[in-house]
Formats: sequence, structure tokens, C-alpha cells
Amino acid sequence: MKRVCTTAIALAAALAPALSAAPAYADPLSQTGQNQLVERVIQRALSQRGVPFVYGGGDVNGPTNSARARAATTRSSLTDITGRASLPSTPSGPRMPASATPGLPGTTLAPTEDIPDTTTVGFDASGLIQYAFAGAGIRMPRTSGEQCSVGQKVPPAQARPGDLLCYGPGGTQSVALYLGNNQMIEGTSPAVTVSPARTSNMVPYLTRVLGS
Repeated sequence: MKRVCTTAIALAAALAPALSAAPAYADPLSQTGQNQLVERVIQRALSQRGVPFVYGGGDVNGPTNSARARAATTRSSLTDITGRASLPSTPSGPRMPASATPGLPGTTLAPTEDIPDTTTVGFDASGLIQYAFAGAGIRMPRTSGEQCSVGQKVPPAQARPGDLLCYGPGGTQSVALYLGNNQMIEGTSPAVTVSPARTSNMVPYLTRVLGS
């Protein structure tokens, strides 16, 4: 099955005219206009080659730090809504960790939460797709599963540049952008990479956002 799928994608890339999609949300465009939209999406994705992989990273504007780091930063910026400053406590003896129970030997402490990396910015798979399609004026959902449910499902034999390759049940594990010539670009670890179109764990269709 994997060999058949790989052959179908390669064959479709060889036979289908390059960049032959049209926006489903707009009036019919000339062939040149259709090509330009898909080319814009592809070039926007390709411009991010080598950008680090960051889980939850990326949006319509470009690479970001992780969603977890952004949430932590938001929490740390919050202040007491009463506006009162807290007074420093005066220690009166040995400090006992808040999670430990006095008088119960062998009590284990809750693990310290890892500090999110707030310095590295990058993309995950769906973040890259959201950024790429924003170049054509299309606001894609943020998760791969949602992105793979948008647009038209097409068989691998009809693959065109600009289609989405989706992985895992319903595309919930990852998503990549098909470039043609059996190549794809994906926001994966360690960085955004162009590679041969991967068929392992791929759903049996591609998702076409641009075109019909």
C-alpha cells in the first residue's frame, strides 16, 4: 500500500500541471492568478526552511515560542486584582515544603514543573501551514486535525502542489504541504524541512484548500 501511494503521488506530480489550483472561496481566476496563489503559499513555507521546531509554535505572522511558554508568560504578568502589595513573610523556623506533610516520614514532594523555553521561536507542523496559507489571505485553523478537515479530499493520484498531506487519525498527528515532484515541506524536529513525500501513517487522501 505504501509503495502504491508513493508511486501515485510521484506520477501525479509528473502529469499534473505545476501549481494548478484555484481558490475555492473566490470567483474563478485566470490560470495565472491560480498559479500565483499556490506559489505564494509554497514560497512562504519554503522561506522558513531551517527554522527550529517548537511545539505549539507559529501563527499567521511567523515563528513564535511554544504555546506553553506564552501561557506561562501571561500568567507571570498578572498582578493581584486588589492592587495590594504582599508583605514579606518572616521565617520562624525551618521551612517545610508546601507539598510535604509534617510528621509523615517518607512523604514525596510533587515534581517541580519544568520552566518553559521562552527564548526559542519556531514552528510546529500546523503552525507552518497556518503561516503559509496566510500569505494567500486564507486563515487556517491552528491544529492539524482541523486543517485536514478543511477543503476537499482528493486521492493521492490527483495530488497537486499546495495540497496537504495529513498523518494519523483524521490528520491529528501532523500535516505537511505537498510541493510537487514527490516532495513536501513540514514543520518537524529539528527544523522545518523539505523531504520526499512521506506515506507512512498518512491518511488515504490529501486535503485541497486551494482549487477544486
